[in-house]
Amino acid sequence: MMVRRMPSSQFKAGFTLLEMMLAVAILGLLLVMLSQSFHAVAMSKVRGEDSLELQREGSAIIWQLANEFNNAVQTPVYPSYVLLVGRAQMQDALPVDSVSISTFGAGHERALVGFGAEQIVTYTTSPNPSRSGWFILNRSQVSALLMGVGNLPQTPGMIIADNLVSLHLRYFNGTQWVESWDSTMLPRNQQLPLAVSIDLQLGDAEGHVRNFATEVDLPMAQPLW
Repeated sequence: MMVRRMPSSQFKAGFTLLEMMLAVAILGLLLVMLSQSFHAVAMSKVRGEDSLELQREGSAIIWQLANEFNNAVQTPVYPSYVLLVGRAQMQDALPVDSVSISTFGAGHERALVGFGAEQIVTYTTSPNPSRSGWFILNRSQVSALLMGVGNLPQTPGMIIADNLVSLHLRYFNGTQWVESWDSTMLPRNQQLPLAVSIDLQLGDAEGHVRNFATEVDLPMAQPLW
């Protein structure tokens, strides 16, 4: 019996093993490149969000400090609790100052008829046990009506930043900037500096440090009579 052969043109063309391996290799390379691109975009987004959050955090702390210094109490009309005690401190060759302020601006709240009772706001720093080189910034607030003259609040307060690198406060006495201030040692109506300089440094998760700074005038420090 004669077997009829199919013309070679009627066989379907296929892929050789070499061609398949080459296609898989190219596909794998493309997937790796895409994965790296997606990772870079994702990390860039995370860094951008961290940077924005750090900017907001630093700006909020600076604004709050400036507001409370700006409203530091020294009034001629009725007796007020005047207190501004700033202590210069160094840790690892960086300033991590503390300060207590008697202020009308604490908590950013006003009484319905003008100024409310003065509040004592205290900022203190302590080493961050979880991150070497970082410090914890604490803020406490108590009513000045509860304070005896010359006493400072001892309440621990709350943490407002755990990534503090440095906090440097300086006080302008009319002729020069000084590193510390103690209103309890000064005569009446001269207990406040004319201005305060605030320099703040915060760190991010990658170890980058961002600087925040401002200078604040203290309106009640002007000569009262």
